[in-house]
Amino acid sequence: MRFACDARGVRLLLRAMYRLARPLLFRLDPERAHNLTFAALRALGPVARAAATRACGPPDGRLATQVAGLALAGPIGLAAGLDKDGRLAPFWPTLGFGFVELGTVTAHAQPGNPRPRLFRLPEAGALVNRMGFNNEGSAALAGRLQRLRATGRAPRVPLGVNLGKSKITPLEEAVGDYAASAARVAEHADYLVINVSSPNTPGLRKLQDPEFLRDIVAAVRAEAGERPVFVKLSPDLEPGALDDAVRVAEVAGARGLIATNTTIGREGVRDPGPGGLSGRPLRARALAVIRHVAQRTSLPVIGVGGLFTADDVLAAIAAGADAVQVYTALIYEGPGLVCRLNRALVARMARDGLRDFAELKAAVRG
Repeated sequence: MRFACDARGVRLLLRAMYRLARPLLFRLDPERAHNLTFAALRALGPVARAAATRACGPPDGRLATQVAGLALAGPIGLAAGLDKDGRLAPFWPTLGFGFVELGTVTAHAQPGNPRPRLFRLPEAGALVNRMGFNNEGSAALAGRLQRLRATGRAPRVPLGVNLGKSKITPLEEAVGDYAASAARVAEHADYLVINVSSPNTPGLRKLQDPEFLRDIVAAVRAEAGERPVFVKLSPDLEPGALDDAVRVAEVAGARGLIATNTTIGREGVRDPGPGGLSGRPLRARALAVIRHVAQRTSLPVIGVGGLFTADDVLAAIAAGADAVQVYTALIYEGPGLVCRLNRALVARMARDGLRDFAELKAAVRG
């Protein structure tokens, strides 16, 4: 496909289109808007990917970095939750993501919680979700990823799969549930994530306790082979419990940590009911957890929670994150968000005479 304008012109066009589309999408129920957007992008297929590649494309080579042995094309990744079933896996790298995380998937397909279960708080730049791990199951995702790789359409950036516990599985059988999903998806993924921190599956956060977490990490590691396994932590853990979770993850052989998941806190925002809060109100707490965790472990930390701007990204890196993920910001800022962040990081490097991301990370950490 040929374009009549340069990359900057395409970026401006896409940004203008999103500004027109967002008010219409925001009139719809958030989950319906999400599903319609996914349907449109799937229907457009290679046209959408070509346009996004022209506008954004891969990150500048100077942003490449290593995390837990993974060669990230850039330090900004897609957080789990946006594309649970991997339906747009080939699309996300065209927006400038340096790595992509799919899921959360569970061993058993499940419909999730009753609707409505996703709520916008535009005045706060936030979302509240109580989705409940709605997904087609880890076997379906494994099949989809296998087909993508077989046809050469798999993302050419590290691809992670976030694993959760099926709602129908009792806590005492959680280890087998996680292991079953890991066994199905491991050969099609570059890394795996153990999600024991969502507030939307009854009892799930209990699995952060040492007596559960140790065995879950060991079981997933056994299925992962050489692929790194990460543990995703809650922002709502008390410091002592957070320290315990970090220590157990380390001892059990996790190769990294993701800080943080959504919060049940509602300080300073209106409350639409139960669920996990993400977006700007989570930023300060996420940075505090990143800092706390990074000071207590040598494992790499991926920071997530309320990151909207390049300054937010740099603050997370300064706090100890080795890479970051975004989700809610993408909903509010549109598809050009990641390439704007990438360009801003490169501009900061150029301003300060820094050669690569490693030097930028060292500079912001002082």
